[in-house]
Amino acid sequence: MKERRLSLVIGCLVALIAGGLTTLSAAPFTLWWLGPVAIGLMYLGIQTLSPRQAALKGWCYGLGLFGSGASWVYVSIHDYGYTSMPLALVLTALFVASMALFPAVTLWLYRRLTGQRLAALSFAGAWVLGEVLRTYLFTGFPWLLIGTSQVDSPLAAWAPVGGVYLLSLITALTGTLGVEALRKRWLPAAIIAGMWLVPQALPDQWTRPDETQTQVALLQGNLPQLSKWSPQGQRDAWNTYSTLTGNLEDDADLIVWPEAALPMFEDQARPLLERIQTNLAPDTALLTGILQRDEDGYFNSIIGLGNASGQYRKAHLVPFGEYLPLESLLSGLIAFFDLPAPAMTPAQGTQAPIKAAGLTIGSAICYEIVYADLVAERARDAGILLTVSNDTWFGDSLGPKQHLQMARLRALENGRYVMRATSNGITAIIDDQGRITAQAPQFTATALTGQVHAMQGSTLFTQTGSWPAWLAATLLVLPGLRLSGRRLTS
Repeated sequence: MKERRLSLVIGCLVALIAGGLTTLSAAPFTLWWLGPVAIGLMYLGIQTLSPRQAALKGWCYGLGLFGSGASWVYVSIHDYGYTSMPLALVLTALFVASMALFPAVTLWLYRRLTGQRLAALSFAGAWVLGEVLRTYLFTGFPWLLIGTSQVDSPLAAWAPVGGVYLLSLITALTGTLGVEALRKRWLPAAIIAGMWLVPQALPDQWTRPDETQTQVALLQGNLPQLSKWSPQGQRDAWNTYSTLTGNLEDDADLIVWPEAALPMFEDQARPLLERIQTNLAPDTALLTGILQRDEDGYFNSIIGLGNASGQYRKAHLVPFGEYLPLESLLSGLIAFFDLPAPAMTPAQGTQAPIKAAGLTIGSAICYEIVYADLVAERARDAGILLTVSNDTWFGDSLGPKQHLQMARLRALENGRYVMRATSNGITAIIDDQGRITAQAPQFTATALTGQVHAMQGSTLFTQTGSWPAWLAATLLVLPGLRLSGRRLTS
């Protein structure tokens, strides 16, 4: 009995370490090779555990992952949520413990439903299905998916084929089959070699650039979040963005202001925006994130001025940032639950791309860029992608670096340039291969200038989305399912 307890304790410690290794595999550390190692540690010994023990191991992994990789939640709650340190620590701990339930449930189901047969394959498939569950259940949190860490690895060439979930699947298979290979089994080693060598034969370029190059300027105001919505904060925002715009050279074809650059509604800002539009060169377009309100509700939006037409309204909102879940119970309970603006309304239905400076633009506001299929849907009718964000909420934490890494993967998945304009960093221009071609320093008021190309054609992932990878994960799980009525002790 003591040996079993000691073994379980050691297993939980290993799981905590595996969660931390997953964080190290992602930005800003980018030790991508630790991704398969983390999965291998989670797979090691899993078959000897009961479903309840497997769930505990999964929960410990989640504590390690989200406790290290999503520590920026504390910054949002404490530094910008008017919450005391003790309460912020409690809320952060609750968030981490809650998110850790996803890998816990995944491993519980894995041990409850599968047996020894083809365990390495079924574990990898179950892991990816667990990530899918985390992406969509309760509005979703697809942050730190294991596949995201592979944007700089040799596996990155798989991204245009099957997106982040295919990368997760191959990473997970590398980890589980790696354990089997260490047991001196040659077939798992051969499969790993194949998965890592096939990308050498995949196309280097799925899409092709338009001959015309567009000069863009992405503005970063670096305004203090805590005073942004005050009358003085509104004046400072106007002065900052109008000055940065006025200082640009005349050769900027497209100017982009970040999410909610002017902390006011569009109808309030209209006189100021008209003044900006009057001073734009005839062929110059300006896009800005701004809040809108009408009879249908309040919207987090992007609108265009000058040589631009159309608008975009955010469809996937952030709980506690743009709306308050269980508002009747939580409203007024603590300062963190008091939103700085009215609760936003999610946009419904299909939205046409924005057209600006001769570009057809697919848009994603802030958190939307982490949803691979949402971005792929926007990319199907667009030659270039735009994301505007307010990463001020993250402070000087891992959050902005991780957010940028996910934007890079969206560029690679869809073979599209991504223009990323943020309030205080990290503002960047990303090419169709997921490489950063220009980047502004954080916490600086500046204009990032560079060139982008509209891209023609589409990747396989843009056409299909994630469902082939989800299907592949499911097919890997199916052979491992126990067909008999025998059940394990929970």
